[in-house]
Amino acid sequence: MQGNMMQRQMTLTDVMRHARTNYPNQEIVSVTADNPAHRYTYKESFTRAAQLASALEKLGANAGDRIASLAWNDYRHFELYYASSCSGMICHTINPRLFPEQIAFIINHAEDKIIFTDSMFVPLLEALSDKIKVEAFVVMTNKENMPESKLANVHCYEDLIASGDENFSWPELNENDAAALCYTSGTTGNPKGVLYSHRAMVIHSYASLLPDVFDLSATDVVMPIVPMFHVNAWSIPYGAAAVGAKIVFPGPKMADGETLSKLINEEKVTISAGVPTVWLALLTYLRQTGINIPSLQRVVSGGSACPWSIMEELEQKHDVYLHQAWGMTEMTPLGTYNARVSTNLPPEKQKALRLKQGKPSFGVELRIVDEKGNELPRDGVAFGALQVRGYWIIERYFKQTESALTADGWFDTGDVATLDPDGYMTITDRTKDVIKSGGEWISSIELENQAVALDGVAEAAVIGVLHPKWDERPLLIIVKDGSKELEPNEILASFEGKVAKWWIPNDCVFVEEIPHTATGKISKKDLREQFQNHQWTQEIEK
Repeated sequence: MQGNMMQRQMTLTDVMRHARTNYPNQEIVSVTADNPAHRYTYKESFTRAAQLASALEKLGANAGDRIASLAWNDYRHFELYYASSCSGMICHTINPRLFPEQIAFIINHAEDKIIFTDSMFVPLLEALSDKIKVEAFVVMTNKENMPESKLANVHCYEDLIASGDENFSWPELNENDAAALCYTSGTTGNPKGVLYSHRAMVIHSYASLLPDVFDLSATDVVMPIVPMFHVNAWSIPYGAAAVGAKIVFPGPKMADGETLSKLINEEKVTISAGVPTVWLALLTYLRQTGINIPSLQRVVSGGSACPWSIMEELEQKHDVYLHQAWGMTEMTPLGTYNARVSTNLPPEKQKALRLKQGKPSFGVELRIVDEKGNELPRDGVAFGALQVRGYWIIERYFKQTESALTADGWFDTGDVATLDPDGYMTITDRTKDVIKSGGEWISSIELENQAVALDGVAEAAVIGVLHPKWDERPLLIIVKDGSKELEPNEILASFEGKVAKWWIPNDCVFVEEIPHTATGKISKKDLREQFQNHQWTQEIEK
């Protein structure tokens, strides 16, 4: 027997209509290249999105066409999100930090029809113009700031908006229609596309709003520092609209502590989200200036493990609670979230739990398996390949016919993790980064967390380097913050009693800078190449 409930298609168009109808006067504030403080309402935003959708049709764009963007977080990018997806087209955000060759590959593989770009990326597109096939370009600025360009068929965003009809009739879409497209960062081989349906994105946005996840409401002021080209800014542009939260977009100033602190204080930001390097930059500026950020209550950190030193300083000096989260492009991206830990627990237990990546949100299941695919116990000790399944998990990559799943329907994340009896998941490594020494695994992430907690350490990375006796041994790579003198032996000695003796790195080296990927993660591939011929100076008894 079937239920007797009304059946409606679950689409992002409903998110837009809901926000416009119920929160028409809620604000969206943006920093842009042509305006340091643009301010308007949801109603005005979605009126312009209708004009943009109409203008896209006049440019020849049709349902299913990929509409690309090379842009930072601002109100125009927000309008494009809805104008493209809700008109039946596909919003394809491109990471401008990728290598030019990768950007060209992505544009051609996606068969983008139109590219929307911030002014600063026009030279990049000009350099790639003979390598990509695109029908039109739109520069996201006004007429007064429109740059001269050698690009063919180039348009000014504000002129394009003006040509559109604000009474555009949004089409009725199927919830299984594609809404957005993102590509992986391509750390191994060419980037791969992940195509998201309207249904997956709406359910994912619902999940992100749960009390033990982002916990957004209409009383919140949310500042997504995570780029809108990075897995749709973790769905904040949809979740915030769904509950009518005020949005503050920082534009290109995403790692500028001065701009971020100013926006937080002027707009009374209550929650923000970004990678750990963002919080480090903000804390450094606050430390140097003595400025406080009283409105900010909590921040979400993802992309890589966040050091305890950042969590501790945010909470003790600014009363800001940092939540760790974990996910992937293939997961839309939400996987796990570390909600508030009970203050009734001893401090060391609270710290241990907060350093984990958290529990899966409803809609995601986790398991860990050994090399033969056998499921391992959830005892907090065993660690193995992390696999996931759920409502918004990839089935296959864009334009590929073969499944991306295991024979029994799980997606292998490429992460190595532990699961404990209470449901907490802890990433210990990437499969390709795991250090196997004398036949046993060592967690590079746990070693990095210990190192970054030391005074004088700005950033730390641990990689496995070939060793004549143990196959691989961990090498600790440190960037100093300049606050004190550091000695390698002193740093290595600090691990004693905190990790197994045979986990302690054999050597510690200092560098001026640690390389990062286009999404801000430490590039261990580059580090392994840089230190592949490292000569060991320390021995270890195992």
